[in-house]
Amino acid sequence: MELIKNLKEVSLVKNLFLAVLGTIVLAISAKVKIPFYPVPMTMQTFVVLLLGISFGWRLGLFTITLYLIEGIAGLPVFAGTPEKGVGIIYFVGPTMGYLVGFLLAVFLTGYLKFSDWTKEGKRSFQFVLLNFVKLLLPLSIIYLLGVLWLSQFVGWEKVVTFGVKPFLLADLFKVGLLSLLMPVVFKLRKF
Repeated sequence: MELIKNLKEVSLVKNLFLAVLGTIVLAISAKVKIPFYPVPMTMQTFVVLLLGISFGWRLGLFTITLYLIEGIAGLPVFAGTPEKGVGIIYFVGPTMGYLVGFLLAVFLTGYLKFSDWTKEGKRSFQFVLLNFVKLLLPLSIIYLLGVLWLSQFVGWEKVVTFGVKPFLLADLFKVGLLSLLMPVVFKLRKF
């Protein structure tokens, strides 16, 4: 019984460490940005999807929730902070839909079953393409929630111009890159 208790404690500490590490990586990815109006282009979507694949839906959801709590509490973890404000004021601004979309996206990404195409005995374009298509669904959720919220700030006429078009090719590239890196992610997940 004592061994089981110790293993659970070790697992809890490990998961807390991974979650904090995940929020740090996500915060760094928010700062790696190309300025666009009104929403900056960052590496956050890549990291959110990576966390879902790497951590699974439970730890991934906990990590994104912790990240959002950190930002709402005033830590400068979001893109555009502290320059454009911090805390709840920033959170409810134009990017809130995208940030909330991270929660649903990490859940869905963690819940989906991805193909480790190196286990299939060959590097198959079919498995890479399958993973790419599966990753488009969580990415679409981020876009959907982000655009719905952003439209309240810029209007429906400008939302596609400012909230979708500038980011689409870059996000498709990120999803493609993640699909190709899937075997590396699976290897890291074993640690």
